Parts: sequence; structure tokens; C-alpha cells
Amino acid sequence: MTNANHTSKEPKHRFQAFSSASLLLAVAIVILVILPHVLVANSTITIMSQMAITIIFALSYNMLLGQAGMLSFGHAIYLGFGGFMCIHVMNYFQALGIPVPLPVLPLFAGLFSMGMAVLIGSFSTRSSGVVFAMISLGVVELVTTYSIIGYSFFRGGGVGGDRTLGVPFFGVEFLRQIEVYYLISFWLVLSVSLMYLFTQTPMGRMANAVRDNPERAEFLGYSARWVRFFSFCAAGFFAGVAGGLFAINYELATAENLSVQASGTILMITFLGGVGIFYGPILGAILFTLLETVLSLHTDLWQLYVGLLFLATVMYFPSGLAGILVMHIAVLRQNGLSAFAGPYVRTVGAALAGALGVCALIELIFHSRHIARGGQEMTLFWITFQTSNPAPWLIAFGVAIAGIWISKRTAPDLLTVWQAKKA
Repeated sequence: MTNANHTSKEPKHRFQAFSSASLLLAVAIVILVILPHVLVANSTITIMSQMAITIIFALSYNMLLGQAGMLSFGHAIYLGFGGFMCIHVMNYFQALGIPVPLPVLPLFAGLFSMGMAVLIGSFSTRSSGVVFAMISLGVVELVTTYSIIGYSFFRGGGVGGDRTLGVPFFGVEFLRQIEVYYLISFWLVLSVSLMYLFTQTPMGRMANAVRDNPERAEFLGYSARWVRFFSFCAAGFFAGVAGGLFAINYELATAENLSVQASGTILMITFLGGVGIFYGPILGAILFTLLETVLSLHTDLWQLYVGLLFLATVMYFPSGLAGILVMHIAVLRQNGLSAFAGPYVRTVGAALAGALGVCALIELIFHSRHIARGGQEMTLFWITFQTSNPAPWLIAFGVAIAGIWISKRTAPDLLTVWQAKKA
């Protein structure tokens, strides 16, 4: 009787999850359509386009790491393959006068990257864990090196093109950035929908089983190797789509997108957002793009702060931003926000103040070590002052010490309240 009730409830639960996902997708589509008309600056639209591309790329990586448990250090090569193929196809069609519209080109990029994933995955997915990670690292080093010396496909490391020379798509020539943004948004919605549906298929669910317990999956009659292989190929396809969109957006494909650094960046983005939770990489991509584009305008040390944030996430919040949200939503539904308001203000507020104090000290030291002779003036947190004045140094040091000390003193109280309400 219990099994029958469980069986009857499972389709209802899936229907509710699908309905919630459909509602969120509809809201996202409305936001994507309206947002460019609210934030009309070309620079802002460019940032949103880059954010959408990063979301697709991060979700494709999560298909490997979060869904199938495959840690890859070379996923960026499929982004690069897609970008180069998109540029080559675009230039080839333009030279021959073949009327293929620009919005179709990411499909060619995705299929080519999937073909490369089939080739590489045929031997790399035989193993998992450290062996798979080391194979991916070796492959990305080989491809990166060959991209510099190879001319037939990589053109020595970079290929350019002009998207406006192609056939218009219903009168749209993609001269304006907002037109490219809507093209990228279309592929974003389509890719996110398909990747979510993949997680709901038997293959997607078996990928989770292989991730958690490959021996048990093998005992039940499923091939862990083939599950990893199909997940690997699907992830390569969507990474190629992201690469094609990158090439269309910037009209350029470079070897930088093939590098270990690009693979490490997408690994960091996925961890920041939350590995294993579908919308986690979306949050990570949004956060990283904002830090890369907005924070970099105010400080040259933005990569240092991103690295510190990543380190703190791995050490203290391994489930990422999405994991923190999931953890809080369940508790807040039962107890409300009032029970946590005081402890959070005291602990988290003090921790943020301490972090800002540490950042201020870092900026002061960096400015004092790199200023030109006589250039003592500095603007920090919208306040202009002289770095020769000891007051800013003392204030930053005091805020850092006080914030860290208060947060450490009040953290046990927050933990006690949290455990009591969670129970």
C-alpha cells in the first residue's frame, strides 16, 4: 500500500516540478524581453549578452560535474571548437553567397563540438574520478598547443568575421547590439530548456545514479561508461552552442577560449553557483559576469577578490549560492524571517563589514606601492582622501578587526538558533 501511494505521488510531484519550471521559464522570458528597454546602454546590453553565453557554458559544465560527477579540466575546448567552427561556417557561407541565416550558425557550432566530444569521450569516459580529470587536462594542453601552430582550422590562434555580411533574418541584419542580444537570448532559453529536460530523462537520472554509486548502477544492468559518454557528448554540444554565440557576439574566435584558464574559470563559476543544483550555475554565471565587468571598472584587483570568494565558498559553503538558498527556503517556510533577523544582522553584517575593511586595506597597500611620485590622492568607496593621511589606514584596520571579531563571537549564537529552528 505504501509503495502504491508513493507511485501515485511521483507523477504528481513531477508535474508540479515541471509546472514550476515552466512558470520560472516564462518569467525569465519576460525579463529577457523587457530588460534591454530598461537598461538601454549598449555596454549594459553587451554585459547581458556575455552573461547569457556564460550561463549556457556553465550549465553545460554542470551536466558533467554536477549531473554525472565528471571533474573536467578541459571543458573549454568545446567552447573554443564551437567558436572557430561558427566563424568558419559564417565566412564560408558569406563567400559562396549561401543564404543561411545567422541564428542557425550556433547549431553548426554545437554539432561540431559534439562530434569532437564523441571522439574524445570515446576514450576519456572509460574511467572517472582522477583518471578522467587528468585525461581532460592532457587533452586541453594538446589542443591549446596545436591551436597556436595549426593553421588550417585555428589560423594560428584566431579567426575573425563579420556577422553583418550574411543574409538578413526577416529583415534583421544584426547591426545593433540589441539584435544580437535577442538572438543570444533565444538560444539561452532554448538551451536551458533542453538541458533541464535532459535532467528529467532516464539518461539524466541515470547520470545522477552513476555519479552517486557507479557500482550499484552497474549491478542494476546499466553501463556507467556509456552513461558518462552520452552526458559528455550532450555537454559538448551545449558548450559548442555557447562558443558559437561568443563568436557571433564578438565576431572573433581565439585560442584563449580553448585554454586551461578558461576551463578553470567555468569550474569556479559552477562551484560559486552550486554544483548539482540545476539553477546553481546560472547564479554563478550572473555573479561572475557582474564581478568581471562591473567590479573590474573600480579596481585592478578584482581577480584577487573573486579568488578569495571562491576559496571561501569551497571552504565554508561547498553547496554554493544555490545550496544556501535551498537550505534557507525550507527553514524560512516553517519559521519565518523574524527568528533569524537579529542573529544574521549581528553575524553576517559584521562579517561583511570586516571583509570591506580587509578590502580597503588591500586597496590602500596596492595604491601606495604603485602610485606615481606625488600621487597621494585616492578614491575608495566613493570617498576621496590622501593616502599619506593615517586616518584611512586606521579606520580600515579598525573596521576589519572589529568586524571579524564580532562575527566570530556571534557565530555560535547564529548556529544555535539555526539548529533549533531547523530541528
